[in-house]
Amino acid sequence: MTERVHPGDSPPTSGEHSVPKLATSSPEKPAPQPGTYVIQIPKDQIYRVPPPGNAHRYAHLSKRKPRRSTSRSCCCCLLTTILALLLAAAIAAAVIYFVFKPESPNYSVESVAIKGFNLTSQSPLSPEFDVTVRAHNPNDKIGIYYEKGSSVKVYYDDINLCNGALPAFFQPTNNVTLFKTALKGSEIELNNAVLGTLSDQQNKGAVPFSLKLRAPVKIKVGSIKTWKITVKVTCKITVDKLTAASKVASNDCDYGVDLW
Repeated sequence: MTERVHPGDSPPTSGEHSVPKLATSSPEKPAPQPGTYVIQIPKDQIYRVPPPGNAHRYAHLSKRKPRRSTSRSCCCCLLTTILALLLAAAIAAAVIYFVFKPESPNYSVESVAIKGFNLTSQSPLSPEFDVTVRAHNPNDKIGIYYEKGSSVKVYYDDINLCNGALPAFFQPTNNVTLFKTALKGSEIELNNAVLGTLSDQQNKGAVPFSLKLRAPVKIKVGSIKTWKITVKVTCKITVDKLTAASKVASNDCDYGVDLW
């Protein structure tokens, strides 16, 4: 059989040179755009926390503003606690009231002996009042401790004439106690108008005075004693004359309490 002969590659023509084929490689990384720079830093010089020399520049980043939700929750807890305490106190007071049924004590001025008044002289006075006060505790289950630190004062038209104090004592339940106190004043100056008014009132048999009593007390309920509270008594009294044999023509006493 006749063999076919394939023509080989034709040799390059004159002026043409064969170009060797280069081995293909992966595409190169794109070059940075003009005006930009790439800085390479070793890994051991990268800090997650600023170095001590530059820490002050980033201190403001670590300061966080307080959350409103936290402050609101604290306020709600505080208000809830206060309301719970007030409710518990109200319930306790209601229980005490219905169980013990407390009643206010009664006070009155039984007698007054007066010395040291000379209405015909303009010299300073040193008046003395020996006052007997009647205290009635009508409660069946409550006693009263009268503590030290009390005060008793007698006034005439806002002029403080004399001062004194009550004795300390315990008043049991359903008890009436009469206690005497000596009130003294010194160097009390009264002008002619006041002396003349006192003289006229004595002639009429009605000289008005005001007695103010303040006494710290503790209430005993069963075996429990309360904190100190202040009893305030103000009595408007009228006597017939300014002597040791004077008699109380009228008296009207108001009673109040300071719990704190």
